Amino acid sequence: MSDEESPYDIAAREAVELGNRLAEDDQEAHLWDIADGLLAGAIQYWLYARQPCGDLRCEECAEVSTAEERQVVLRRLTEEYAHDSEYYHTPTDSNVGRA
Repeated sequence: MSDEESPYDIAAREAVELGNRLAEDDQEAHLWDIADGLLAGAIQYWLYARQPCGDLRCEECAEVSTAEERQVVLRRLTEEYAHDSEYYHTPTDSNVGRA
């Protein structure tokens, strides 16, 4: 395996770094607003990048050939990435047991 970062890893890292820079540059900004803006931009780009090619027989585009199918894929990926995040469960979650 190569020591070089994949485009996926670079994009994910740079998105986090952008969020951190925005928060640092505007100490009054609410982190949720920054995160929502990053998410909106990421979704916009993802939808742009996942447009079907136009060939109705294209196997690569089959699962994203309609807006509804793209939304299904987007939801699946969002759930997967959320579960993989180190921040998915936090000590301050309301469903965390307290002793």
